[in-house]
Amino acid sequence: MSAPPGGPAAAAPSPRPRPSRRLVRTVTVVASCLALLAAAVVVGVRALGDEPTVTLLANWTGEDEKHFRQAVVEPFERKYHIHVDYQGSNAESQVLGADVEAGTPPDVVVLTGPGELAEYARQKHLAPLEQLVDPKDFGPSWAMPLADGHVYWFPLKADLKSIVWYPADTGERQRGRAARRPAEWCVGMGSGATSGWPGTDWIEDILLQRYGAEVYEKWARGDLSWRSPQVKAAWTAWGRLVGAGDQELVRRVLKTPYEEASEPVTARPRGCTLEHQASFIRGRPAWQRADGRYVPSAQLIPGAAGTHAWEVSGDLVALLHATPEAKKLIRHLASADAQRAWSDKESGFSVHTGVRPGPGDTGPDWRRSLARTLRDRGEVRCFDASDAMPPAVRDAFAEATIEFLAHPDHLDTLLRSLDTLSATGDLTWLPSVCDRAP
Repeated sequence: MSAPPGGPAAAAPSPRPRPSRRLVRTVTVVASCLALLAAAVVVGVRALGDEPTVTLLANWTGEDEKHFRQAVVEPFERKYHIHVDYQGSNAESQVLGADVEAGTPPDVVVLTGPGELAEYARQKHLAPLEQLVDPKDFGPSWAMPLADGHVYWFPLKADLKSIVWYPADTGERQRGRAARRPAEWCVGMGSGATSGWPGTDWIEDILLQRYGAEVYEKWARGDLSWRSPQVKAAWTAWGRLVGAGDQELVRRVLKTPYEEASEPVTARPRGCTLEHQASFIRGRPAWQRADGRYVPSAQLIPGAAGTHAWEVSGDLVALLHATPEAKKLIRHLASADAQRAWSDKESGFSVHTGVRPGPGDTGPDWRRSLARTLRDRGEVRCFDASDAMPPAVRDAFAEATIEFLAHPDHLDTLLRSLDTLSATGDLTWLPSVCDRAP
C-alpha cells in the first residue's frame, strides 16, 4: 500500500464487509459531510458561468499542493484560461466515495489504488482515456487496459519501492549487522485510518524478492492463497526482521507514525539505522540530515533470490466527467512537459517515456539512480500489490499486519480470514500488475 494518499477505502465503490474501527466510521462521516458541502460550492460557482472550470481531487496538501499548483496547475490555467477547482484531501478515498454516492463527483481524480479505480470503472463511473492519452507513453503496468479493453488511468507521479535507506556514514558490514537486529529497523505503522500499510509493503516486497514476479503477480490477482507456503513465509520472515511479538518493540512501532519512523536515525546515540520505505521518504528531514543512501532491498532480505524485481507505486489520474475542460486537463497531465515540471519539484518521479534522465540531468546521484530504475524498460517492475487489490482486501490486509505484529501466533487465523474475504464473488481483481523485461 502506498503512503497515504488518503483514507482507507471505506467509501470506495465496493462495500466493505465491516467497518473495523470507530475511527474509520468517524472519519468517513466527517469526510462525507465535507465532501457534500464542497460539492454544493462547486455547483454554485459553475452556475455563475464566470469562467470554464474543471474540478480536480487529489491527495496533495501543504507543500506538495503548493508545488503541484505552481508546476502543473497554474501553467494549464494560463494556457487554456480554464480554472482548476482543486481539492486536496488526506481522506481522498472517503471524499470521492461520498461525492460519487451524492452524484457530484469531481471531473478528474488522482488516486494511488488501481484496484479502487478498477472498481469504479466496473461500475461505469470512469471514462476511457485511449482517445486522450497514448498508453505507450507509460507502459502496460502503469496504464493498464482492463478486461473491456479500455484504459482508465495513467500515472502522474511514481515512486520506487524495494529499497532500504541508510545513513551515508554506514558501511556495508554495518548494514548487514543492523539488518539482523529488529531494533535497528526504523518502522512506524501509524497512518491514521490507514495504519498498517507499511507492513503490507514489507510483506509484498519479501514475497517478490524471494519468489519472483510470477508468484507475486498470481497472489496480487487473487489467484494464490494467502495460506500458500510462499505468502505465509513472507509474513513470518517480516515478523522475524522487525521483532513481531516483542512487546517493547511492537509498542514503539505501533505508536510511531510512518512519517516519523526515521527520526531516531539522527539521534545521539542513533536509535535506528535502516528503513524499508519508498523513494518519497528521502524528502523527510531526518534522511536529509543523514544524507540518506539506498540499496536494493534484496541485498538485506533473507532468502532473496536475486530476481532484480522492483515494487513500485504511483499516483494515477482518472476521468469521471468527460467535459471539454476535463479532457484538456487530462491531456495536459499526461504531457511530457507537465510530467517533467512536476518531477523537477522532486515530489516524485515521472515514468513518461518523454521524460528520461540524460547525461545533463541535475540532482543528487541517488535521485538520478532511482529515476533510471523507474524508467528503464529492461527492469521488472510490479505495482504495489495491496494498492492493486480490491479495496476491502487491501484494508483487511493492512489491519492484519497490525494484529500480526502484536500476536504473531494469530497468523493462521488472519490468513484464513483474508482467504475468505478474497473469495468474495463481487470483487474486482486486476488482470496484471507486473511489467516483464523484454
